[in-house]
Amino acid sequence: RRHRPRPEGAGGGCGSRAGLASSESGGSGFSLAAAALPERRRPGGGRPRYEVVRELGAEEVRWFYREDRKTWKPFIGYDSLRIELAYRALGPAGGPAEPREGEAAAVEPVCVRSGLYEVDVASAESYPVYWNQTEKIPVMRGQWFIDGTWQPLEEEESNLIEQEHLNRFKGQQLQESFDMEVSKPVDGKEAIHSLKLSRNHVDWHSVDEVYLYSDATTSKIARTVTQKLGFSKASSSGTRLHRGYVEEATLEDKPPQTSHIVFVVHGIGQKMDQGRIIKNTAMMRDTARKVEEKYFSNLATHVEFLPVEWRSKLTLDGDTVDSITPDKVRGLRDMLNSSAMDIMYYTSPLYRDELVKGLQQELNRLYTLFCSRNPEFEEKGGKVSIVSHSLGCVITYDIMTGWNPVRLYEQLLQKEEEELEDRWMSYEEQRLLEELYVTKQRLKEIEERLHGLKASTISKPPVLKFKVENFFCMGSPLAVFLALRGIRPGNSGSQDHILPRTICNRLLNIFHPTDPVAYRLEPLILKHYSNISPVQIHWYNTANPLPYEHMKPSFLNPTKEPTSVPDGESVSTVPSPTTSPVMVRRHYGESITNIGKASILGAASIGKGLGGMLFSRFGRSSTTTPQTLEPGKDGAEGDDKKATTVGTPPLPHSSSGFLEPIVELEHRIDFELREGLVESRYWSAVTSHTAYWSSLDIALFLLTFMYKHDQEDPDKSNLDAI
Repeated sequence: RRHRPRPEGAGGGCGSRAGLASSESGGSGFSLAAAALPERRRPGGGRPRYEVVRELGAEEVRWFYREDRKTWKPFIGYDSLRIELAYRALGPAGGPAEPREGEAAAVEPVCVRSGLYEVDVASAESYPVYWNQTEKIPVMRGQWFIDGTWQPLEEEESNLIEQEHLNRFKGQQLQESFDMEVSKPVDGKEAIHSLKLSRNHVDWHSVDEVYLYSDATTSKIARTVTQKLGFSKASSSGTRLHRGYVEEATLEDKPPQTSHIVFVVHGIGQKMDQGRIIKNTAMMRDTARKVEEKYFSNLATHVEFLPVEWRSKLTLDGDTVDSITPDKVRGLRDMLNSSAMDIMYYTSPLYRDELVKGLQQELNRLYTLFCSRNPEFEEKGGKVSIVSHSLGCVITYDIMTGWNPVRLYEQLLQKEEEELEDRWMSYEEQRLLEELYVTKQRLKEIEERLHGLKASTISKPPVLKFKVENFFCMGSPLAVFLALRGIRPGNSGSQDHILPRTICNRLLNIFHPTDPVAYRLEPLILKHYSNISPVQIHWYNTANPLPYEHMKPSFLNPTKEPTSVPDGESVSTVPSPTTSPVMVRRHYGESITNIGKASILGAASIGKGLGGMLFSRFGRSSTTTPQTLEPGKDGAEGDDKKATTVGTPPLPHSSSGFLEPIVELEHRIDFELREGLVESRYWSAVTSHTAYWSSLDIALFLLTFMYKHDQEDPDKSNLDAI
């Protein structure tokens, strides 16, 4: 029996329209497709095996959709059956018909593909529910199919063939040739019926043996030559057709319910290509589907990925920046205006709030829309995670924590006041300061009373309408933004130091080792983690990988000079007995990496008077200021230290002379992709920042943490390896 591969669809989101009874679907009777399907069974099994030719049942018709002008893809049975029933509702009760103009509005759109899309049967188009898309996705009703590929014939031709087939053979008994393993060839059989189409013609050699022939001149010549050589007409150039799809549509062929939604937030550059985040999310979704089928196929639920496109709706400065851009190398300048300029906007007090509000409103809009279409999601305790890329990580973090530059300004003012109190002052200066202090206190009291009155009349809604379970940062400069805001390492190994667990249960920072925009977060929590390598993300096809929570820290060699080893040299690595083997790493493409990081730091530090810090951060001197450099240890020095990864026993039993740590992180935060065996680091530094979307390793990593509670269930034994 032929089996159709499971298409992309999985998940809920169809609301009340999902509950169509299976009894409705059998209205027009059943008929077998052709002799070539000996094991083709009907669900229910109550019908006689041999039938007369009747109109196709709703189960035998299959609907298809086509994206990006590629091949037609079949809807899963649950979707196809419901589209067909909506289609038949447009026509007379006796069977399918073309939609009538007056009734087009009466049929509701059919929710398909896990609830991500809807189908307008009247216009034969599909469109996404949660995001905007300029190109509509055509859908097609399949009745007759090409042998082997099971691609549908074009609908116009298919309707003509079906009409002709019913006119000629309706009521006739189907032959029993499908009891044989291989149907008899049509060699020597004359066509008992024929139909001329515009560029083809169809011959019926029997009720079940139907062939399509091309009437192009080249095809006619080839057919004549092969027939003279003794081949039959059918075997020489005909294409076998089947009536009805290889697999019947059933309501049981239904996608699992969505238990976890993931909002995918883009970073910079979306002005340049507004549809990119939709394509990137689609890549991530498709990759996650493959991983789900391989590792999580026994679970009754699934994870859904939704793109969050927040940039295109913002006006910002209008076209002011474009008007002041010189014309020379205009293409390069436009690319920078559409990408790196977003970092400048975010550091501007004038536009920062607009960016934050744009993302916040889009997240809340998507969540509200999803819950309205999936009312059981919140009832069953559905979870929400966020995957952010690049600058999107910083904006998402600021929304969750409510960070505002005004707060930083108030802290600076308070520090200045404290410094003023410590120095000697004249009597007049002291009197004026006391008067200023009293006035400020009075102003503060009035503001608090006013705020209290407002709060009693208007209850302020939460910033986000949902609790974030996991916050995955990919290629994130968040650490350097936090460092520039004054966050320094503490004495506790808790994530609360940078992101309270009450706001987000788990923070995970994913990066490629040569991504020039990515920084480590762990050294911002505990200083000595700058000397501990990030956790290596398992390869997708690793057999029995060690669970991440069981992987012990391994040290980076702290004695190596930052620029002392040429690019050609490498230091051998010794895998720790408690970690998976670490690949040998040569010295990174330092200059490219540093240029990228310098641009991020330079933009992020505008107006903050940090020129000295930038000089020391990117200077080639091996002596550095620990307080300044610690948070961004992933630069030149950090890269070189990674190049000499050496496995050691777990942290508490370290025997190295330079470091005796006693505090560990509650949970590891920095996770590093493994480098490819043949990739060039210089080329990788250019491409790695956008290489996360289609990675099977990352898809498995994300799902491993999102399915964590299901994995801990003792019944889920086949997930122990993950």
